[in-house]
Amino acid sequence: MEYHIVFGTLVLVFVLFAWGRIRHDFVALIALFILVIAGSVDAAAAFKGFGHPAVITVAAVLVIGKGLEFSGLIDLLGKWVMKIGDNLLLQVLVLSVLVAVASAFMNNVGALAIMMPIAIHMARKSGNPPSYILMPIAFASLLGGMTTLIGTPPNIIIATFRGEEMGEAFGMFDFSPVGVTLALAGIVFIVLVGWRLLPKRSSKKSDSELFDIDDYISELEVTSDSKIKDKNLRELEEKSEEEIQILGLVRNNKRIHAPEREEIFLEKDIIIVEADAENLKTFMENTGLKLVGDKKFRKDAEGSDKIAVTEAIVMADSNLIGRSAAHLRMRSRYGINLLAVARRDQRIHRRLDHIVFRVGDVLLLQGREHLLNDTITSLGCLPLAQRGLRLGYKTTIPTALGIFVASIITVVAGLLPVQVAFMMAAVGMVLSGVLPMKNVYTSIDWPVIVLLGAMIPVGVALETSGGAGEIAALVLQLGNALPPWAMLMIVLVVTMFLSDIINNAATVVLMAPIAISVANGLGFSADPFLMAVAIGGSCAFLTPIGHQSNTLVMGPGGYKFTDYWRMGLPLEAIIVAVGVPMIMWIWPL
Repeated sequence: MEYHIVFGTLVLVFVLFAWGRIRHDFVALIALFILVIAGSVDAAAAFKGFGHPAVITVAAVLVIGKGLEFSGLIDLLGKWVMKIGDNLLLQVLVLSVLVAVASAFMNNVGALAIMMPIAIHMARKSGNPPSYILMPIAFASLLGGMTTLIGTPPNIIIATFRGEEMGEAFGMFDFSPVGVTLALAGIVFIVLVGWRLLPKRSSKKSDSELFDIDDYISELEVTSDSKIKDKNLRELEEKSEEEIQILGLVRNNKRIHAPEREEIFLEKDIIIVEADAENLKTFMENTGLKLVGDKKFRKDAEGSDKIAVTEAIVMADSNLIGRSAAHLRMRSRYGINLLAVARRDQRIHRRLDHIVFRVGDVLLLQGREHLLNDTITSLGCLPLAQRGLRLGYKTTIPTALGIFVASIITVVAGLLPVQVAFMMAAVGMVLSGVLPMKNVYTSIDWPVIVLLGAMIPVGVALETSGGAGEIAALVLQLGNALPPWAMLMIVLVVTMFLSDIINNAATVVLMAPIAISVANGLGFSADPFLMAVAIGGSCAFLTPIGHQSNTLVMGPGGYKFTDYWRMGLPLEAIIVAVGVPMIMWIWPL
């Protein structure tokens, strides 16, 4: 039977998603290709998913969110947040509410990424562990996303499924009655109880203390007897067996940052190196370099004041993932020195150039101050330094808000379909100068777009092959003696469980046709079951891999895999306890 092929493919998808070695978008493409070859998906329709309204809307919302960020609106709010003081409970409350509200109208990962540097700075300034703040605001971003149509991709997908099934999609604020109630309940739990369940990870009181990098930086003078005199950096790197990082030179009291590999060492050059004591001693013995005792050269040299050090976290879509600094040639291509790497609150000391980067790694990077943040962003990383208010925000905030509000009004009034209205708003952000043209395509999370475009035909195949009906029949058979609210709860819990393991957009694509089949089998409206799937798709609270927001805070918060259960499990119980009766009240069976 045809659905057996679809089931086999989905089992493979779940295994690959859980394994995590192959990126989600490629897993989705593999599933699509298998079904095309097997004949379950028509080859002519294989890529129609990329033109699906849900995919277009998600891309448009990401561009709009980036426009709101560039307008300076969130930075202005962030500056206000910095004034709330050192009270931890108040910090968690204000940051959680702000992230939740922002997540309702822009990509929740983007909202979290904007507030993370502020949260970390506040934690260090007040001496509180970042682990008490970061997971709460990550979870708040998921809670806020479920409150509106555009808050998260699962809601957009569910809305389009409803449009195809019932002729009319969910509207902009149809998710709000249930979503806002659950978000409020979740935030109350997080603020009063949740953060207290989290581990207390050691925190540093300032950015400069995080890695204690000065303990590893030394200055060595090239003397007339040095073996590397009149030789270049390439020769030194090829012959040296010690774990040494050459960060720069001081020549004639001028700082040379991240020197080229062809740079020749001259007598009286001061070489700035990073190494531990054992490697430094061996390096000096092998090269004949002389240790400079007082470490004044690099600080006093001309140009040193323009060299900055900042932390950055590797994002889920970063092109650093799976590659090393040596492979990327970070020094020569980007003018950046990698000073240290921290993974799950543990600093990695050895062979920095050969460390393969992972999502959530915190990097300590050194570069020219005026280029550093832009370079870090181009690498797909998030700078964790304190953010400043964007220049020109007074003129772009009204424009950005005007475009955004106008697009919402056209959707709510039924003047334009959501995908058209928001794509027009995205274009408006660019034409009005709010969002620079160069940032349009980089603001789109392309792996999510590819994932959706590939998974939508797979979800259609699950339905057309009869697979969704078979699963629904099994659920109905198992729950034959259960009341309607219990069946609704099963759909919600199963969706929540899957979203903790695989991407939430993929979860919703697969669960939506099953939920519709269950509703039809029971003779009930599909609305409450679709709403349960939408909520469940946003509730990936148990693992760091279920949602990018969870992954994003893992490194800076120093969390372990099991830490997510501490706050996530009771939070999911609250979502189920409050969500089921709310859905049945707002969307009667």
